[in-house]
Amino acid sequence: MSLSPYYRWLEHYEQADHGLLISCLPFDFRDQVVAQTAAAKIGIAVSGGGDSMALLHLIARVAPHWDVTVETATVNHHLRAEAADEADFVASVAAGLGLAHQTLDWNSHPEAGNLMQAAGRGRLDLLAAWAKARGIAHVFLAHTADDQAETFLIGLSRAAGLDGLTGMRRRFDHNNVSFWRPLLDCSRTELRDYLRRHACLWREDPSNDDPRYTRVRIRKALPGLAAVGITPDALNSTIRHLSEMQDLARQTAAAAFRGFGQEEAGALLFGREAFTDCHTEVQRRLISAAIRWISGNRHAPRANSVAQSLSEIRRRRGATLGGCLIRVTPRDIRLTREPRAVAGAQAYRPGAIWDHRWQITGPESPGATLAPLGTAGLAQLYDWRETGIRRDAALVSPALWQGDRLISAPIFPHFAGEWRATIYPSFGSFILSH
Repeated sequence: MSLSPYYRWLEHYEQADHGLLISCLPFDFRDQVVAQTAAAKIGIAVSGGGDSMALLHLIARVAPHWDVTVETATVNHHLRAEAADEADFVASVAAGLGLAHQTLDWNSHPEAGNLMQAAGRGRLDLLAAWAKARGIAHVFLAHTADDQAETFLIGLSRAAGLDGLTGMRRRFDHNNVSFWRPLLDCSRTELRDYLRRHACLWREDPSNDDPRYTRVRIRKALPGLAAVGITPDALNSTIRHLSEMQDLARQTAAAAFRGFGQEEAGALLFGREAFTDCHTEVQRRLISAAIRWISGNRHAPRANSVAQSLSEIRRRRGATLGGCLIRVTPRDIRLTREPRAVAGAQAYRPGAIWDHRWQITGPESPGATLAPLGTAGLAQLYDWRETGIRRDAALVSPALWQGDRLISAPIFPHFAGEWRATIYPSFGSFILSH
């Protein structure tokens, strides 16, 4: 096997491992990060299962050749009794590899709603906060080609549109941390074969065999589909083709927004006539992206819910969708955060993320809390209407409080004081990257 200079170090390893070793630190990561950074630092999210343990061992072997520093973290969702032991297992393996490890505890279990979706968001929030605290800009996740195929079939079962059929992204940002999925072209079988070849242990999560979960039922159905040619490889090929169409659709929607849309203090404004003149797919994409951008939801609203909202917009009637309000006037379509869905109070710290998307920066203020401005906050602001910011956006905007006393309303320049509230990314960038 002839190796390029970039991969000459592979000569030290078994040829059977070469493909996986190359995959675990993808070339675009090496080119964009490692080659441009004097001391690149990455994190790995490791649950203890076969996929993430394979990623851990693979990166531990590759990192020294790329001069990359590695740290690891395990999220304990406190949903299973075995989770603490699994975190301890990962910590011991990481220590044996000379890598730092930290267990992150998720205790914000919702009383109602989708527990698994909340757990997924909580996991990303914890990993992003851990990464920032450790000076890590990039975190690697161990999703595989099998996960990608299952995600496609889940979307198909829900009659998803294009976005629901293009699988998981290889790279995405969450709370200003980059997350990478380098193993999307690798199968679970390949990864477990690697672990067995090198006598590496892993722990299986028993919920992976629990038929109450849609993903598990689809996973068990996949072998039967292979008989008619519907294999993970075939599904992943389809996903790649659909992703190309998705890129085109994103660019079209972003161009449409530049033509008739604008951001306004965390709200979005679309010119009604120009919006309704757009192709239905562009309308659907803009509404779906707007809901995700405003609410912070990881997943797009269901296709039938978006279709119903578009129907209401065409009738010049408002709607509620995904924690957002849609209002229609003769001139505009306005989307804002729904007051009853907005985040509650939380302790303030510089750089804190509030309501999933607002980052608050400024000086320390012991005892201060972040909470919605609300009517109580507006009552403490004089002449706020002269700023041009509309009431619906102001009510759900972030504010700093010391008890009942308003300290800062960061979206109002004259009432912000030393604090600033920013949303990253902009909606135009969000369309292109989500």
